[in-house]
Amino acid sequence: MRILHVNKFLYRRGGAEAYMLDLAALQRARGDEVAFFGMQHPDNDPQPYAASFPSRVEFEPPPASFTGKARAAARMFWSSSAARGIDTVLADFDPDVVHLHNIYHHLSPSILRPIAARRIPAVMTLHDYKLACPTYQFLDKGELCQACLGGHFSQAPRRRCKGGSLGASALAAAELSLHTRLHAYATIGRFVCPSQFMADTMASAGVFPDRLRHVPHFADIAGVVPGDAPGRGIAVACRLSHEKGIDVVIDAVGRLGMDTTLDIAGEGPERGALEERAAAVAPGRVTFHGRLPGADVQRLLRGAVLACVPSRWYENQPMIVLEALACGTPVVASDLGGAGELVTPGGEGALVPANDPSALAAAMAPLLTDPSGARAMGLSGRAKVQVAFAPDRHLANLDAVYGEATDMVGRTKVGS
Repeated sequence: MRILHVNKFLYRRGGAEAYMLDLAALQRARGDEVAFFGMQHPDNDPQPYAASFPSRVEFEPPPASFTGKARAAARMFWSSSAARGIDTVLADFDPDVVHLHNIYHHLSPSILRPIAARRIPAVMTLHDYKLACPTYQFLDKGELCQACLGGHFSQAPRRRCKGGSLGASALAAAELSLHTRLHAYATIGRFVCPSQFMADTMASAGVFPDRLRHVPHFADIAGVVPGDAPGRGIAVACRLSHEKGIDVVIDAVGRLGMDTTLDIAGEGPERGALEERAAAVAPGRVTFHGRLPGADVQRLLRGAVLACVPSRWYENQPMIVLEALACGTPVVASDLGGAGELVTPGGEGALVPANDPSALAAAMAPLLTDPSGARAMGLSGRAKVQVAFAPDRHLANLDAVYGEATDMVGRTKVGS
Protein backbone atom coordinates (compact mmCIF):
# COMPACT_ATOMS: atom_id res chain seq x y z
CA MET A 1 0.00 0.00 0.00
CA ARG A 2 1.15 3.56 -0.73
CA ILE A 3 0.31 5.92 2.14
CA LEU A 4 0.79 9.70 2.25
CA HIS A 5 0.85 11.09 5.79
CA VAL A 6 0.00 14.78 6.09
CA ASN A 7 0.80 16.96 9.10
CA LYS A 8 1.84 20.57 9.44
CA PHE A 9 5.02 19.65 11.37
CA LEU A 10 7.22 16.75 10.35
CA TYR A 11 9.42 16.38 13.42
CA ARG A 12 8.78 15.08 16.94
CA ARG A 13 7.12 18.21 18.23
CA GLY A 14 4.43 16.52 20.33
CA GLY A 15 2.24 13.46 20.71
CA ALA A 16 0.54 13.82 17.32
CA GLU A 17 3.85 13.93 15.47
CA ALA A 18 5.30 11.07 17.53
CA TYR A 19 2.30 8.90 16.70
CA MET A 20 2.45 9.74 12.98
CA LEU A 21 6.18 9.06 12.68
CA ASP A 22 5.98 5.83 14.66
CA LEU A 23 2.98 4.67 12.62
CA ALA A 24 4.81 5.43 9.37
CA ALA A 25 7.81 3.41 10.57
CA LEU A 26 5.50 0.53 11.44
CA GLN A 27 3.86 0.65 8.03
CA ARG A 28 7.20 0.77 6.26
CA ALA A 29 8.41 -2.21 8.29
CA ARG A 30 5.58 -4.35 6.94
CA GLY A 31 6.32 -3.30 3.36
CA ASP A 32 4.14 -0.24 2.74
CA GLU A 33 5.51 2.75 0.80
CA VAL A 34 5.16 5.91 2.88
CA ALA A 35 5.69 9.59 2.08
CA PHE A 36 4.98 12.85 3.91
CA PHE A 37 3.52 16.27 3.16
CA GLY A 38 3.74 19.22 5.54
CA MET A 39 4.95 22.75 6.04
CA GLN A 40 8.54 23.84 5.53
CA HIS A 41 10.33 23.95 8.88
CA PRO A 42 14.02 23.83 9.87
CA ASP A 43 13.35 21.05 12.40
CA ASN A 44 11.62 18.74 9.90
CA ASP A 45 13.18 15.40 9.19
CA PRO A 46 14.66 15.38 5.64
CA GLN A 47 11.80 14.94 3.14
CA PRO A 48 11.96 14.02 -0.58
CA TYR A 49 8.99 16.29 -1.35
CA ALA A 50 10.14 19.28 0.74
CA ALA A 51 10.36 21.52 -2.35
CA SER A 52 6.57 21.21 -2.73
CA PHE A 53 5.77 22.19 0.87
CA PRO A 54 4.21 25.60 1.59
CA SER A 55 6.46 28.11 3.33
CA ARG A 56 6.76 28.27 7.09
CA VAL A 57 4.30 30.37 9.05
CA GLU A 58 4.02 30.71 12.83
CA PHE A 59 0.98 31.64 14.89
CA GLU A 60 2.43 31.37 18.40
CA PRO A 61 3.87 33.90 18.71
CA PRO A 62 2.13 35.66 15.81
CA PRO A 63 4.11 37.59 13.20
CA ALA A 64 5.22 41.01 14.38
CA SER A 65 4.23 43.07 11.33
CA PHE A 66 0.71 43.85 10.16
CA THR A 67 1.49 42.34 6.76
CA GLY A 68 2.76 39.17 8.41
CA LYS A 69 -0.35 38.92 10.56
CA ALA A 70 -2.59 39.40 7.53
CA ARG A 71 -0.79 36.70 5.55
CA ALA A 72 -0.94 34.30 8.46
CA ALA A 73 -4.65 34.94 8.95
CA ALA A 74 -5.34 34.34 5.27
CA ARG A 75 -3.37 31.08 5.44
CA MET A 76 -5.73 29.82 8.15
CA PHE A 77 -8.70 30.01 5.81
CA TRP A 78 -7.13 28.89 2.54
CA SER A 79 -3.63 28.18 1.27
CA SER A 80 -3.17 28.07 -2.48
CA SER A 81 0.50 27.13 -2.07
CA ALA A 82 -0.43 24.15 0.13
CA ALA A 83 -3.07 23.02 -2.40
CA ARG A 84 -0.61 23.29 -5.30
CA GLY A 85 2.08 21.56 -3.32
CA ILE A 86 0.05 18.56 -2.30
CA ASP A 87 -1.32 18.17 -5.82
CA THR A 88 2.26 17.91 -7.08
CA VAL A 89 3.03 15.26 -4.47
CA LEU A 90 -0.17 13.33 -5.25
CA ALA A 91 0.68 13.29 -8.95
CA ASP A 92 4.15 11.90 -8.32
CA PHE A 93 3.57 9.55 -5.36
CA ASP A 94 0.06 8.41 -6.35
CA PRO A 95 -0.99 7.20 -2.87
CA ASP A 96 -3.67 4.59 -2.25
CA VAL A 97 -4.78 6.56 0.80
CA VAL A 98 -3.99 9.93 2.37
CA HIS A 99 -3.78 9.85 6.16
CA LEU A 100 -4.28 13.34 7.57
CA HIS A 101 -3.27 14.44 11.04
CA ASN A 102 -3.03 18.07 12.22
CA ILE A 103 -3.55 20.27 9.15
CA TYR A 104 -5.33 23.28 10.67
CA HIS A 105 -3.97 26.83 10.24
CA HIS A 106 -0.61 26.06 8.61
CA LEU A 107 -1.94 23.88 5.76
CA SER A 108 -5.72 24.50 5.93
CA PRO A 109 -8.45 22.32 4.36
CA SER A 110 -7.41 23.70 0.97
CA ILE A 111 -5.31 20.55 0.60
CA LEU A 112 -8.46 18.39 0.63
CA ARG A 113 -9.71 19.57 -2.75
CA PRO A 114 -6.84 18.07 -4.81
CA ILE A 115 -7.18 14.80 -2.88
CA ALA A 116 -10.90 14.61 -3.65
CA ALA A 117 -10.38 15.63 -7.27
CA ARG A 118 -8.09 12.64 -7.74
CA ARG A 119 -10.58 10.35 -5.97
CA ILE A 120 -8.02 9.33 -3.39
CA PRO A 121 -9.53 8.11 -0.08
CA ALA A 122 -8.74 10.33 2.89
CA VAL A 123 -8.69 9.39 6.57
CA MET A 124 -8.02 11.85 9.39
CA THR A 125 -6.84 11.07 12.91
CA LEU A 126 -8.34 13.54 15.36
CA HIS A 127 -5.59 14.50 17.78
CA ASP A 128 -7.58 17.37 19.31
CA TYR A 129 -11.04 18.95 19.25
CA LYS A 130 -10.50 21.59 16.56
CA LEU A 131 -13.54 20.59 14.48
CA ALA A 132 -15.79 21.27 17.48
CA CYS A 133 -13.86 24.00 19.34
CA PRO A 134 -12.24 27.05 17.69
CA THR A 135 -9.31 26.91 20.11
CA TYR A 136 -8.79 23.13 19.91
CA GLN A 137 -8.92 22.34 23.61
CA PHE A 138 -12.29 23.19 25.19
CA LEU A 139 -10.49 25.69 27.42
CA ASP A 140 -11.52 29.22 28.30
CA LYS A 141 -8.52 31.08 29.70
CA GLY A 142 -7.22 27.84 31.16
CA GLU A 143 -10.54 26.54 32.52
CA LEU A 144 -12.57 23.71 30.99
CA CYS A 145 -15.35 24.99 28.75
CA GLN A 146 -17.74 23.45 26.21
CA ALA A 147 -19.69 26.60 25.33
CA CYS A 148 -18.95 26.19 21.60
CA LEU A 149 -20.13 22.57 21.47
CA GLY A 150 -22.74 22.09 18.78
CA GLY A 151 -21.59 24.91 16.51
CA HIS A 152 -21.95 27.87 18.90
CA PHE A 153 -18.59 29.25 17.81
CA SER A 154 -19.50 32.87 18.52
CA GLN A 155 -18.94 32.02 22.18
CA ALA A 156 -15.20 32.15 21.56
CA PRO A 157 -14.96 35.91 20.91
CA ARG A 158 -17.61 36.61 23.54
CA ARG A 159 -15.47 34.87 26.12
CA ARG A 160 -12.12 35.89 24.58
CA CYS A 161 -11.00 32.34 25.28
CA LYS A 162 -8.00 32.48 22.96
CA GLY A 163 -5.43 33.96 25.31
CA GLY A 164 -7.88 36.63 26.47
CA SER A 165 -7.67 38.27 23.05
CA LEU A 166 -10.82 39.38 21.26
CA GLY A 167 -9.04 39.48 17.90
CA ALA A 168 -7.43 36.03 18.20
CA SER A 169 -10.65 34.50 19.50
CA ALA A 170 -12.74 36.06 16.74
CA LEU A 171 -10.30 34.89 14.07
CA ALA A 172 -10.35 31.32 15.38
CA ALA A 173 -14.14 31.35 15.51
CA ALA A 174 -14.43 32.80 12.01
CA GLU A 175 -12.08 30.13 10.64
CA LEU A 176 -14.05 27.22 12.07
CA SER A 177 -17.42 28.82 11.27
CA LEU A 178 -16.50 29.30 7.62
CA HIS A 179 -15.02 25.84 7.19
CA THR A 180 -18.05 24.28 8.88
CA ARG A 181 -20.49 26.26 6.74
CA LEU A 182 -18.62 25.33 3.56
CA HIS A 183 -18.39 21.65 4.59
CA ALA A 184 -14.64 21.94 4.06
CA TYR A 185 -13.92 18.59 5.70
CA ALA A 186 -16.77 16.68 4.08
CA THR A 187 -14.50 14.88 1.59
CA ILE A 188 -12.72 13.02 4.41
CA GLY A 189 -14.05 9.47 4.43
CA ARG A 190 -13.36 8.48 8.03
CA PHE A 191 -12.24 10.22 11.21
CA VAL A 192 -10.12 8.13 13.57
CA CYS A 193 -10.69 8.80 17.28
CA PRO A 194 -7.93 7.39 19.51
CA SER A 195 -10.18 7.54 22.59
CA GLN A 196 -13.82 6.72 23.10
CA PHE A 197 -14.08 10.07 24.87
CA MET A 198 -13.03 11.79 21.65
CA ALA A 199 -15.53 9.78 19.59
CA ASP A 200 -18.39 10.55 21.98
CA THR A 201 -17.50 14.24 22.22
CA MET A 202 -17.25 14.76 18.47
CA ALA A 203 -20.48 12.84 17.90
CA SER A 204 -22.28 15.04 20.42
CA ALA A 205 -20.90 18.07 18.56
CA GLY A 206 -22.38 16.77 15.30
CA VAL A 207 -18.98 16.30 13.64
CA PHE A 208 -19.65 13.59 11.04
CA PRO A 209 -20.95 11.11 13.66
CA ASP A 210 -21.43 8.32 11.11
CA ARG A 211 -17.78 8.59 10.01
CA LEU A 212 -16.14 8.43 13.45
CA ARG A 213 -14.18 5.29 14.26
CA HIS A 214 -12.58 4.50 17.62
CA VAL A 215 -9.08 3.15 16.98
CA PRO A 216 -6.75 3.37 20.01
CA HIS A 217 -3.10 4.21 19.43
CA PHE A 218 -0.44 1.54 19.73
CA ALA A 219 2.72 0.99 21.70
CA ASP A 220 5.52 -1.08 20.19
CA ILE A 221 7.19 -2.57 23.24
CA ALA A 222 9.34 -5.06 21.32
CA GLY A 223 12.42 -2.86 21.59
CA VAL A 224 11.51 -1.25 24.92
CA VAL A 225 13.26 -2.76 27.92
CA PRO A 226 11.62 -2.12 31.30
CA GLY A 227 13.73 -0.99 34.22
CA ASP A 228 15.58 -3.81 35.99
CA ALA A 229 15.16 -2.20 39.39
CA PRO A 230 12.81 0.23 41.16
CA GLY A 231 13.21 3.76 39.86
CA ARG A 232 13.67 7.14 41.50
CA GLY A 233 11.64 10.32 41.34
CA ILE A 234 9.00 11.54 38.90
CA ALA A 235 9.20 11.89 35.11
CA VAL A 236 7.17 14.16 32.82
CA ALA A 237 7.46 14.28 29.03
CA CYS A 238 5.29 16.66 27.00
CA ARG A 239 5.13 20.06 25.36
CA LEU A 240 5.63 22.79 27.94
CA SER A 241 2.38 24.66 27.42
CA HIS A 242 -0.35 25.76 29.79
CA GLU A 243 -2.87 23.01 29.07
CA LYS A 244 -0.33 20.33 30.06
CA GLY A 245 -0.43 21.43 33.70
CA ILE A 246 3.31 21.17 34.40
CA ASP A 247 2.97 23.92 36.98
CA VAL A 248 0.65 21.61 38.93
CA VAL A 249 3.19 18.80 39.22
CA ILE A 250 5.93 21.29 40.14
CA ASP A 251 3.72 22.59 42.96
CA ALA A 252 2.99 18.99 44.00
CA VAL A 253 6.73 18.24 44.19
CA GLY A 254 7.08 21.28 46.42
CA ARG A 255 4.61 19.64 48.83
CA LEU A 256 6.49 16.31 48.88
CA GLY A 257 9.65 15.34 50.74
CA MET A 258 12.93 17.08 50.06
CA ASP A 259 14.31 13.94 48.41
CA THR A 260 11.59 13.96 45.70
CA THR A 261 12.95 14.90 42.28
CA LEU A 262 11.22 15.74 39.00
CA ASP A 263 12.67 15.31 35.51
CA ILE A 264 10.92 17.16 32.68
CA ALA A 265 11.48 16.40 29.00
CA GLY A 266 10.06 18.78 26.42
CA GLU A 267 10.07 22.32 25.11
CA GLY A 268 7.40 24.97 24.79
CA PRO A 269 6.33 28.53 25.47
CA GLU A 270 5.95 28.03 29.24
CA ARG A 271 9.48 26.82 29.90
CA GLY A 272 10.83 30.09 31.30
CA ALA A 273 7.92 30.58 33.68
CA LEU A 274 8.07 26.94 34.76
CA GLU A 275 11.78 27.17 35.52
CA GLU A 276 11.12 30.20 37.70
CA ARG A 277 8.30 28.39 39.49
CA ALA A 278 10.47 25.33 40.10
CA ALA A 279 13.26 27.46 41.55
CA ALA A 280 10.76 29.05 43.92
CA VAL A 281 8.79 26.01 45.18
CA ALA A 282 11.21 23.08 44.74
CA PRO A 283 14.73 24.53 44.42
CA GLY A 284 17.33 22.11 43.11
CA ARG A 285 14.84 19.27 42.68
CA VAL A 286 13.46 19.90 39.16
CA THR A 287 15.56 19.28 36.04
CA PHE A 288 14.52 20.53 32.61
CA HIS A 289 16.05 18.38 29.88
CA GLY A 290 14.55 20.10 26.84
CA ARG A 291 13.40 18.14 23.79
CA LEU A 292 14.88 14.63 23.87
CA PRO A 293 15.08 11.83 21.29
CA GLY A 294 12.70 8.95 21.85
CA ALA A 295 15.38 6.65 23.29
CA ASP A 296 16.34 9.27 25.87
CA VAL A 297 12.71 9.78 26.85
CA GLN A 298 12.45 6.04 27.41
CA ARG A 299 15.53 6.11 29.65
CA LEU A 300 13.97 8.94 31.64
CA LEU A 301 10.71 7.03 32.06
CA ARG A 302 12.46 3.76 32.86
CA GLY A 303 14.51 5.39 35.60
CA ALA A 304 11.54 7.00 37.37
CA VAL A 305 9.26 5.63 40.08
CA LEU A 306 6.30 7.06 38.19
CA ALA A 307 5.33 9.18 35.20
CA CYS A 308 2.95 12.09 35.71
CA VAL A 309 0.43 13.45 33.21
CA PRO A 310 -1.08 16.45 35.04
CA SER A 311 -3.10 17.88 32.13
CA ARG A 312 -5.82 20.45 32.69
CA TRP A 313 -7.54 19.77 29.35
CA TYR A 314 -9.40 16.79 27.90
CA GLU A 315 -6.45 14.69 26.77
CA ASN A 316 -7.39 12.51 23.81
CA GLN A 317 -5.23 9.43 24.24
CA PRO A 318 -1.91 10.70 25.60
CA MET A 319 0.88 8.67 24.03
CA ILE A 320 3.13 9.31 27.00
CA VAL A 321 0.89 7.07 29.13
CA LEU A 322 1.41 4.12 26.78
CA GLU A 323 5.13 4.89 26.51
CA ALA A 324 5.52 4.96 30.29
CA LEU A 325 3.63 1.72 30.77
CA ALA A 326 5.71 0.11 28.02
CA CYS A 327 8.75 1.01 30.12
CA GLY A 328 7.18 -0.64 33.16
CA THR A 329 6.52 2.70 34.86
CA PRO A 330 3.12 3.43 36.46
CA VAL A 331 1.27 6.64 35.64
CA VAL A 332 -0.51 9.22 37.77
CA ALA A 333 -2.75 11.33 35.53
CA SER A 334 -5.53 13.90 35.64
CA ASP A 335 -8.92 12.25 35.40
CA LEU A 336 -9.91 14.06 32.22
CA GLY A 337 -10.69 12.97 28.68
CA GLY A 338 -9.25 9.68 27.51
CA ALA A 339 -6.67 9.21 30.28
CA GLY A 340 -9.13 7.18 32.32
CA GLU A 341 -9.37 4.68 29.46
CA LEU A 342 -5.67 3.90 29.89
CA VAL A 343 -5.07 4.05 33.64
CA THR A 344 -6.98 1.97 36.17
CA PRO A 345 -6.60 3.37 39.71
CA GLY A 346 -4.73 0.82 41.76
CA GLY A 347 -3.86 -1.09 38.59
CA GLU A 348 -1.51 0.86 36.33
CA GLY A 349 -1.37 3.96 38.50
CA ALA A 350 -3.79 6.58 39.77
CA LEU A 351 -6.22 9.25 38.54
CA VAL A 352 -6.61 12.61 40.29
CA PRO A 353 -8.64 15.80 39.83
CA ALA A 354 -7.00 18.33 37.53
CA ASN A 355 -5.49 21.57 38.87
CA ASP A 356 -5.09 20.14 42.39
CA PRO A 357 -1.43 19.97 43.51
CA SER A 358 -2.39 18.62 46.94
CA ALA A 359 -4.43 15.74 45.47
CA LEU A 360 -1.63 15.03 43.00
CA ALA A 361 0.99 14.96 45.75
CA ALA A 362 -1.23 12.66 47.85
CA ALA A 363 -1.62 10.24 44.92
CA MET A 364 2.10 10.17 44.10
CA ALA A 365 3.37 9.86 47.68
CA PRO A 366 2.47 6.14 48.22
CA LEU A 367 4.24 5.17 44.99
CA LEU A 368 7.30 7.24 45.81
CA THR A 369 7.60 5.62 49.23
CA ASP A 370 7.17 2.12 47.78
CA PRO A 371 9.24 1.97 44.57
CA SER A 372 9.04 -1.83 44.44
CA GLY A 373 5.25 -1.75 44.60
CA ALA A 374 5.19 0.99 41.98
CA ARG A 375 7.35 -1.13 39.70
CA ALA A 376 4.94 -4.06 40.06
CA MET A 377 2.10 -1.76 38.97
CA GLY A 378 4.15 -0.59 36.00
CA LEU A 379 4.93 -4.12 34.89
CA SER A 380 1.23 -4.95 35.11
CA GLY A 381 0.58 -1.97 32.86
CA ARG A 382 3.23 -3.17 30.43
CA ALA A 383 1.47 -6.54 30.14
CA LYS A 384 -1.80 -4.73 29.41
CA VAL A 385 -0.21 -2.58 26.72
CA GLN A 386 1.40 -5.60 25.09
CA VAL A 387 -2.03 -7.08 24.37
CA ALA A 388 -4.53 -4.21 24.12
CA PHE A 389 -2.28 -1.79 22.23
CA ALA A 390 -0.24 -4.17 20.10
CA PRO A 391 1.04 -2.71 16.79
CA ASP A 392 -0.44 -5.52 14.68
CA ARG A 393 -3.84 -4.96 16.24
CA HIS A 394 -3.61 -1.24 15.53
CA LEU A 395 -2.58 -1.77 11.92
CA ALA A 396 -5.44 -4.21 11.32
CA ASN A 397 -7.98 -1.76 12.75
CA LEU A 398 -6.51 1.10 10.74
CA ASP A 399 -6.50 -0.95 7.54
CA ALA A 400 -10.22 -1.57 8.06
CA VAL A 401 -10.78 2.19 8.29
CA TYR A 402 -8.68 2.75 5.16
CA GLY A 403 -10.89 0.17 3.43
CA GLU A 404 -14.09 1.98 4.44
CA ALA A 405 -12.73 5.27 3.12
CA THR A 406 -11.68 3.54 -0.10
CA ASP A 407 -15.16 2.09 -0.57
CA MET A 408 -16.62 5.56 -0.03
CA VAL A 409 -14.82 7.02 -3.07
CA GLY A 410 -15.24 3.86 -5.15
CA ARG A 411 -11.52 3.53 -5.80
CA THR A 412 -10.05 0.14 -6.69
CA LYS A 413 -8.16 -1.25 -3.72
CA VAL A 414 -4.55 -2.35 -3.91
CA GLY A 415 -4.41 -6.03 -4.84
CA SER A 416 -7.98 -6.07 -6.21
